[in-house]
Amino acid sequence: MIIVEEVQSKDQKKEFLEFPAQLYQHDKNYIRPLDQNIEEIFDPNKNKFFKNGECKRFLFKKGHKTIGKVAVFINNCYEQKQPTGGIGFFDCINDQQSADFIFDHCKEWLQKKGMEAMDGPINFGERDKFWGLLTDGFIEPLFGMNYNLPYYRELFENYGFQIYFEQLCFTRPIFAEVSRIFTIAYERNKRNPAISARPMKKNNIEKFARDFTEIYNKAWAAHGEGKQLEEAKVLKMFIKMKPIINEHISWFVYENETPIAMWINIPDLNQWFKYLNGKFGLFEKLVFWFLKQFKKNEKMVGLVFGVIPEWQKKGIDGYMIWEGTQHLRKHTDFKITELQWIGDFNPKMIKIAETLDTTVTRKLATYRYLFDRNKVFERHPFL
Repeated sequence: MIIVEEVQSKDQKKEFLEFPAQLYQHDKNYIRPLDQNIEEIFDPNKNKFFKNGECKRFLFKKGHKTIGKVAVFINNCYEQKQPTGGIGFFDCINDQQSADFIFDHCKEWLQKKGMEAMDGPINFGERDKFWGLLTDGFIEPLFGMNYNLPYYRELFENYGFQIYFEQLCFTRPIFAEVSRIFTIAYERNKRNPAISARPMKKNNIEKFARDFTEIYNKAWAAHGEGKQLEEAKVLKMFIKMKPIINEHISWFVYENETPIAMWINIPDLNQWFKYLNGKFGLFEKLVFWFLKQFKKNEKMVGLVFGVIPEWQKKGIDGYMIWEGTQHLRKHTDFKITELQWIGDFNPKMIKIAETLDTTVTRKLATYRYLFDRNKVFERHPFL
Protein backbone atom coordinates (compact mmCIF):
# COMPACT_ATOMS: atom_id res chain seq x y z
CA MET A 1 0.00 0.00 0.00
CA ILE A 2 1.31 3.44 -0.98
CA ILE A 3 0.89 6.25 1.52
CA VAL A 4 0.58 9.84 0.26
CA GLU A 5 1.94 12.71 2.36
CA GLU A 6 1.55 16.37 1.46
CA VAL A 7 4.84 18.17 2.05
CA GLN A 8 4.27 20.59 4.91
CA SER A 9 6.61 19.91 7.83
CA LYS A 10 10.32 20.65 8.04
CA ASP A 11 11.13 16.92 7.91
CA GLN A 12 8.94 16.43 4.84
CA LYS A 13 10.61 19.33 3.06
CA LYS A 14 13.99 17.82 3.90
CA GLU A 15 12.91 14.43 2.54
CA PHE A 16 11.69 16.06 -0.67
CA LEU A 17 15.22 17.42 -1.16
CA GLU A 18 17.11 14.35 0.03
CA PHE A 19 15.23 11.60 -1.86
CA PRO A 20 16.79 12.35 -5.29
CA ALA A 21 20.28 12.34 -3.76
CA GLN A 22 19.59 8.83 -2.42
CA LEU A 23 18.13 7.67 -5.73
CA TYR A 24 21.08 8.97 -7.78
CA GLN A 25 23.86 8.16 -5.31
CA HIS A 26 25.60 5.80 -7.76
CA ASP A 27 25.17 8.01 -10.84
CA LYS A 28 28.44 9.83 -11.49
CA ASN A 29 26.75 12.42 -13.73
CA TYR A 30 24.15 13.56 -11.21
CA ILE A 31 24.71 17.03 -9.77
CA ARG A 32 22.47 17.91 -6.87
CA PRO A 33 20.70 21.27 -7.34
CA LEU A 34 21.09 23.80 -4.56
CA ASP A 35 18.40 23.21 -1.94
CA GLN A 36 17.63 26.92 -1.81
CA ASN A 37 16.94 27.03 -5.57
CA ILE A 38 14.35 24.28 -5.16
CA GLU A 39 12.75 25.64 -2.02
CA GLU A 40 12.27 29.16 -3.37
CA ILE A 41 10.04 27.74 -6.12
CA PHE A 42 7.61 26.56 -3.43
CA ASP A 43 7.76 29.77 -1.38
CA PRO A 44 4.79 32.09 -2.13
CA ASN A 45 6.89 35.02 -0.95
CA LYS A 46 9.56 34.35 -3.59
CA ASN A 47 7.69 32.80 -6.50
CA LYS A 48 5.41 35.25 -8.34
CA PHE A 49 3.48 32.39 -9.96
CA PHE A 50 1.57 31.82 -6.72
CA LYS A 51 -0.33 35.04 -7.51
CA ASN A 52 -2.07 33.30 -10.41
CA GLY A 53 -1.73 29.67 -9.48
CA GLU A 54 -1.58 26.94 -6.87
CA CYS A 55 1.05 24.32 -6.13
CA LYS A 56 1.30 21.31 -3.83
CA ARG A 57 4.11 18.85 -3.15
CA PHE A 58 3.70 15.19 -2.23
CA LEU A 59 5.81 12.31 -0.96
CA PHE A 60 4.85 8.70 -1.68
CA LYS A 61 5.87 5.99 0.75
CA LYS A 62 5.69 2.26 1.30
CA GLY A 63 6.00 1.78 5.01
CA HIS A 64 8.61 4.28 6.13
CA LYS A 65 10.51 4.23 2.84
CA THR A 66 10.03 6.99 0.26
CA ILE A 67 9.47 5.60 -3.25
CA GLY A 68 8.64 8.82 -5.08
CA LYS A 69 7.85 12.51 -4.99
CA VAL A 70 6.21 15.13 -7.19
CA ALA A 71 4.94 18.70 -7.35
CA VAL A 72 1.59 19.35 -9.03
CA PHE A 73 0.32 22.81 -9.93
CA ILE A 74 -1.94 25.04 -11.94
CA ASN A 75 -0.82 28.32 -13.48
CA ASN A 76 -3.62 30.44 -14.88
CA CYS A 77 -1.11 32.30 -17.07
CA TYR A 78 -0.21 29.03 -18.80
CA GLU A 79 -2.53 29.39 -21.80
CA GLN A 80 -3.29 26.23 -23.79
CA LYS A 81 -6.13 24.96 -26.02
CA GLN A 82 -7.53 23.06 -23.04
CA PRO A 83 -7.00 23.92 -19.36
CA THR A 84 -3.64 22.31 -18.65
CA GLY A 85 -1.91 21.78 -15.33
CA GLY A 86 1.65 20.80 -14.64
CA ILE A 87 3.70 18.28 -12.75
CA GLY A 88 7.37 18.61 -11.93
CA PHE A 89 10.18 17.59 -9.60
CA PHE A 90 9.12 14.01 -10.23
CA ASP A 91 11.35 11.27 -8.91
CA CYS A 92 10.47 7.62 -8.54
CA ILE A 93 11.99 4.20 -8.11
CA ASN A 94 12.11 2.01 -11.21
CA ASP A 95 8.62 0.61 -10.81
CA GLN A 96 5.77 1.34 -13.23
CA GLN A 97 3.00 0.68 -10.71
CA SER A 98 4.48 3.22 -8.31
CA ALA A 99 4.87 5.78 -11.10
CA ASP A 100 1.29 5.15 -12.28
CA PHE A 101 0.04 5.73 -8.76
CA ILE A 102 1.86 9.09 -8.64
CA PHE A 103 0.57 10.13 -12.06
CA ASP A 104 -2.99 9.10 -11.11
CA HIS A 105 -2.76 11.19 -7.96
CA CYS A 106 -1.66 14.22 -9.99
CA LYS A 107 -4.40 13.65 -12.57
CA GLU A 108 -7.11 13.49 -9.90
CA TRP A 109 -5.79 16.62 -8.16
CA LEU A 110 -5.76 18.55 -11.43
CA GLN A 111 -9.18 17.32 -12.51
CA LYS A 112 -10.64 18.69 -9.29
CA LYS A 113 -9.15 22.06 -10.32
CA GLY A 114 -10.89 21.92 -13.71
CA MET A 115 -7.87 20.85 -15.76
CA GLU A 116 -8.19 18.65 -18.83
CA ALA A 117 -4.52 17.79 -19.36
CA MET A 118 -1.16 17.80 -17.60
CA ASP A 119 2.31 18.67 -18.87
CA GLY A 120 5.46 17.39 -17.29
CA PRO A 121 7.98 17.40 -15.98
CA ILE A 122 7.86 21.20 -15.99
CA ASN A 123 8.53 23.98 -13.52
CA PHE A 124 6.10 26.07 -11.51
CA GLY A 125 7.86 29.05 -13.04
CA GLU A 126 9.70 30.06 -16.19
CA ARG A 127 10.96 27.63 -18.82
CA ASP A 128 14.61 28.51 -18.24
CA LYS A 129 14.93 26.17 -15.24
CA PHE A 130 13.86 22.63 -14.28
CA TRP A 131 11.91 22.02 -17.49
CA GLY A 132 11.67 18.76 -19.40
CA LEU A 133 12.68 15.12 -19.10
CA LEU A 134 16.16 14.08 -20.21
CA THR A 135 15.80 11.51 -23.00
CA ASP A 136 19.24 11.57 -24.63
CA GLY A 137 22.70 12.73 -23.57
CA PHE A 138 23.05 11.51 -20.00
CA ILE A 139 25.97 13.73 -19.10
CA GLU A 140 26.43 16.27 -16.32
CA PRO A 141 23.49 18.70 -16.39
CA LEU A 142 23.91 22.43 -16.73
CA PHE A 143 22.95 24.63 -13.81
CA GLY A 144 19.14 24.73 -13.50
CA MET A 145 18.66 21.85 -15.92
CA ASN A 146 16.66 18.73 -15.09
CA TYR A 147 18.49 15.44 -14.89
CA ASN A 148 16.97 12.00 -14.53
CA LEU A 149 17.71 8.32 -14.91
CA PRO A 150 17.05 6.75 -18.36
CA TYR A 151 14.11 4.62 -17.14
CA TYR A 152 12.03 7.74 -16.43
CA ARG A 153 11.13 7.94 -20.12
CA GLU A 154 9.47 4.52 -19.95
CA LEU A 155 7.59 5.49 -16.80
CA PHE A 156 6.09 8.52 -18.57
CA GLU A 157 5.39 6.91 -21.92
CA ASN A 158 4.00 3.65 -20.51
CA TYR A 159 1.48 5.70 -18.55
CA GLY A 160 0.34 7.43 -21.74
CA PHE A 161 2.28 10.70 -21.82
CA GLN A 162 3.19 11.87 -25.34
CA ILE A 163 5.94 14.27 -26.39
CA TYR A 164 4.48 17.77 -26.69
CA PHE A 165 7.81 19.18 -27.83
CA GLU A 166 11.47 18.21 -27.75
CA GLN A 167 14.15 20.45 -26.25
CA LEU A 168 17.47 20.41 -28.08
CA CYS A 169 20.79 21.41 -26.54
CA PHE A 170 23.59 22.40 -28.92
CA THR A 171 27.31 22.35 -28.13
CA ARG A 172 30.52 23.45 -29.85
CA PRO A 173 34.17 23.56 -28.80
CA ILE A 174 35.46 27.11 -28.28
CA PHE A 175 38.55 26.41 -30.36
CA ALA A 176 36.72 24.68 -33.21
CA GLU A 177 37.05 26.27 -36.61
CA VAL A 178 34.62 29.13 -37.10
CA SER A 179 32.45 29.07 -40.21
CA ARG A 180 33.90 31.01 -43.15
CA ILE A 181 30.50 32.69 -43.43
CA PHE A 182 31.12 34.31 -40.05
CA THR A 183 34.65 35.44 -40.80
CA ILE A 184 33.49 37.03 -44.07
CA ALA A 185 30.64 38.75 -42.22
CA TYR A 186 33.13 39.90 -39.60
CA GLU A 187 35.47 41.47 -42.14
CA ARG A 188 32.60 43.19 -43.96
CA ASN A 189 31.04 44.73 -40.85
CA LYS A 190 34.41 45.57 -39.33
CA ARG A 191 34.95 48.04 -42.17
CA ASN A 192 31.82 49.94 -41.13
CA PRO A 193 32.98 52.66 -38.68
CA ALA A 194 29.46 52.89 -37.19
CA ILE A 195 29.59 49.26 -36.01
CA SER A 196 31.32 48.19 -32.80
CA ALA A 197 31.27 45.15 -30.50
CA ARG A 198 31.67 45.56 -26.74
CA PRO A 199 31.82 43.09 -23.86
CA MET A 200 29.47 43.54 -20.91
CA LYS A 201 31.04 45.38 -17.96
CA LYS A 202 29.91 45.01 -14.36
CA ASN A 203 30.62 48.65 -13.54
CA ASN A 204 28.05 49.77 -16.11
CA ILE A 205 25.38 47.17 -15.43
CA GLU A 206 22.50 49.66 -15.74
CA LYS A 207 23.43 50.52 -19.34
CA PHE A 208 23.72 46.89 -20.40
CA ALA A 209 20.42 46.01 -18.72
CA ARG A 210 18.81 48.84 -20.68
CA ASP A 211 20.45 47.72 -23.95
CA PHE A 212 19.49 44.09 -23.31
CA THR A 213 15.85 45.09 -22.81
CA GLU A 214 15.80 47.16 -25.99
CA ILE A 215 17.30 44.41 -28.16
CA TYR A 216 15.21 41.64 -26.61
CA ASN A 217 11.92 43.45 -27.06
CA LYS A 218 12.68 44.39 -30.66
CA ALA A 219 13.97 40.95 -31.58
CA TRP A 220 11.29 38.91 -29.81
CA ALA A 221 8.17 41.11 -29.76
CA ALA A 222 6.56 39.25 -32.66
CA HIS A 223 8.27 35.92 -32.01
CA GLY A 224 5.38 33.58 -31.23
CA GLU A 225 5.22 33.16 -27.48
CA GLY A 226 7.86 35.82 -26.90
CA LYS A 227 6.90 38.58 -24.52
CA GLN A 228 8.00 42.09 -23.66
CA LEU A 229 10.47 42.57 -20.82
CA GLU A 230 10.51 45.46 -18.38
CA GLU A 231 13.82 47.25 -17.91
CA ALA A 232 13.45 47.36 -14.11
CA LYS A 233 13.05 43.57 -13.97
CA VAL A 234 16.00 43.02 -16.30
CA LEU A 235 18.19 45.26 -14.15
CA LYS A 236 17.15 43.34 -11.06
CA MET A 237 18.09 40.11 -12.83
CA PHE A 238 21.46 41.52 -13.94
CA ILE A 239 22.28 42.73 -10.44
CA LYS A 240 21.46 39.27 -9.08
CA MET A 241 23.73 37.73 -11.72
CA LYS A 242 26.56 40.20 -11.12
CA PRO A 243 28.71 37.90 -8.92
CA ILE A 244 28.87 35.29 -11.70
CA ILE A 245 29.13 37.56 -14.74
CA ASN A 246 32.31 36.97 -16.71
CA GLU A 247 33.14 40.20 -18.53
CA HIS A 248 34.83 38.38 -21.41
CA ILE A 249 31.92 36.24 -22.64
CA SER A 250 28.81 38.44 -23.02
CA TRP A 251 28.81 40.78 -26.00
CA PHE A 252 26.73 43.63 -27.45
CA VAL A 253 26.92 45.18 -30.92
CA TYR A 254 26.10 48.83 -31.57
CA GLU A 255 25.40 50.98 -34.58
CA ASN A 256 26.96 54.17 -33.25
CA GLU A 257 25.34 54.08 -29.78
CA THR A 258 22.18 52.16 -30.71
CA PRO A 259 22.22 48.53 -29.48
CA ILE A 260 21.45 46.12 -32.32
CA ALA A 261 22.60 42.66 -31.19
CA MET A 262 23.61 40.67 -28.12
CA TRP A 263 25.19 37.35 -27.22
CA ILE A 264 24.80 36.55 -23.50
CA ASN A 265 26.80 33.75 -21.84
CA ILE A 266 27.62 32.79 -18.27
CA PRO A 267 29.91 30.17 -16.75
CA ASP A 268 28.20 26.84 -16.05
CA LEU A 269 27.78 27.14 -12.29
CA ASN A 270 27.37 23.38 -11.91
CA GLN A 271 31.09 23.01 -12.57
CA TRP A 272 31.51 24.57 -9.11
CA PHE A 273 28.21 23.67 -7.41
CA LYS A 274 28.76 19.95 -7.92
CA TYR A 275 31.17 20.04 -4.99
CA LEU A 276 28.63 21.56 -2.56
CA ASN A 277 26.08 18.70 -2.27
CA GLY A 278 23.12 21.04 -2.62
CA LYS A 279 24.06 23.28 0.31
CA PHE A 280 24.94 26.98 0.19
CA GLY A 281 25.51 28.11 3.73
CA LEU A 282 28.44 30.21 4.94
CA PHE A 283 30.94 27.36 4.65
CA GLU A 284 29.75 26.43 1.14
CA LYS A 285 29.93 30.07 0.07
CA LEU A 286 33.57 30.15 1.13
CA VAL A 287 34.19 26.93 -0.80
CA PHE A 288 32.41 28.42 -3.82
CA TRP A 289 34.58 31.54 -3.64
CA PHE A 290 37.70 29.37 -3.44
CA LEU A 291 36.61 27.26 -6.41
CA LYS A 292 35.87 30.36 -8.49
CA GLN A 293 39.35 31.69 -7.79
CA PHE A 294 41.41 28.54 -8.22
CA LYS A 295 39.47 25.88 -10.16
CA LYS A 296 39.21 26.40 -13.90
CA ASN A 297 35.71 26.37 -15.32
CA GLU A 298 35.92 25.15 -18.90
CA LYS A 299 32.22 25.26 -19.82
CA MET A 300 30.10 28.30 -20.55
CA VAL A 301 26.37 28.42 -21.26
CA GLY A 302 24.68 30.45 -23.96
CA LEU A 303 21.58 32.07 -22.51
CA VAL A 304 20.31 34.54 -25.10
CA PHE A 305 21.22 35.42 -28.68
CA GLY A 306 19.38 38.17 -30.52
CA VAL A 307 19.60 40.61 -33.43
CA ILE A 308 17.04 43.35 -33.98
CA PRO A 309 14.94 42.89 -37.18
CA GLU A 310 16.58 45.71 -39.14
CA TRP A 311 19.98 44.03 -38.86
CA GLN A 312 19.02 40.40 -39.36
CA LYS A 313 20.53 38.60 -42.37
CA LYS A 314 23.27 41.23 -42.63
CA GLY A 315 26.05 39.25 -40.98
CA ILE A 316 25.93 41.01 -37.62
CA ASP A 317 25.63 37.64 -35.89
CA GLY A 318 28.85 36.46 -37.55
CA TYR A 319 30.62 39.70 -36.71
CA MET A 320 29.62 39.47 -33.05
CA ILE A 321 30.44 35.78 -32.68
CA TRP A 322 33.90 36.02 -34.25
CA GLU A 323 34.78 39.23 -32.39
CA GLY A 324 33.71 37.67 -29.08
CA THR A 325 35.31 34.29 -29.83
CA GLN A 326 38.71 35.79 -30.62
CA HIS A 327 38.60 37.71 -27.35
CA LEU A 328 37.47 34.91 -25.04
CA ARG A 329 39.97 32.48 -26.52
CA LYS A 330 42.74 34.79 -25.27
CA HIS A 331 41.27 35.81 -21.93
CA THR A 332 39.37 32.78 -20.53
CA ASP A 333 39.79 29.07 -19.82
CA PHE A 334 36.54 28.03 -21.50
CA LYS A 335 36.77 25.13 -23.93
CA ILE A 336 33.10 24.25 -24.46
CA THR A 337 29.97 26.31 -25.00
CA GLU A 338 26.50 24.82 -24.75
CA LEU A 339 23.33 26.63 -25.74
CA GLN A 340 20.37 26.45 -23.40
CA TRP A 341 17.70 24.26 -24.93
CA ILE A 342 15.79 25.28 -28.04
CA GLY A 343 12.32 23.86 -28.65
CA ASP A 344 11.80 21.82 -31.81
CA PHE A 345 8.87 24.14 -32.53
CA ASN A 346 11.34 26.98 -33.18
CA PRO A 347 13.04 26.20 -36.53
CA LYS A 348 14.42 29.73 -36.83
CA MET A 349 16.55 29.41 -33.67
CA ILE A 350 17.51 25.83 -34.54
CA LYS A 351 18.81 27.10 -37.90
CA ILE A 352 20.91 29.73 -36.12
CA ALA A 353 22.34 27.07 -33.80
CA GLU A 354 23.17 24.82 -36.75
CA THR A 355 24.84 27.74 -38.53
CA LEU A 356 27.18 28.00 -35.55
CA ASP A 357 28.54 24.53 -36.45
CA THR A 358 27.14 23.03 -33.27
CA THR A 359 26.13 19.45 -32.54
CA VAL A 360 23.13 18.25 -30.53
CA THR A 361 24.58 16.79 -27.34
CA ARG A 362 21.42 16.24 -25.31
CA LYS A 363 17.67 16.18 -25.68
CA LEU A 364 14.89 16.74 -23.20
CA ALA A 365 11.16 16.36 -23.75
CA THR A 366 8.10 18.14 -22.45
CA TYR A 367 5.36 15.54 -22.19
CA ARG A 368 1.59 16.01 -22.28
CA TYR A 369 -1.18 13.72 -21.06
CA LEU A 370 -4.76 14.39 -22.16
CA PHE A 371 -7.33 13.27 -19.60
CA ASP A 372 -9.86 12.54 -22.36
CA ARG A 373 -8.11 9.61 -24.04
CA ASN A 374 -10.32 9.94 -27.12
CA LYS A 375 -9.21 13.49 -27.81
CA VAL A 376 -6.77 14.03 -30.69
CA PHE A 377 -3.26 14.79 -29.44
CA GLU A 378 -1.54 17.81 -31.00
CA ARG A 379 2.11 18.75 -30.65
CA HIS A 380 3.29 22.27 -29.90
CA PRO A 381 2.62 24.52 -32.93
CA PHE A 382 5.60 25.83 -34.89
CA LEU A 383 6.58 29.45 -34.43
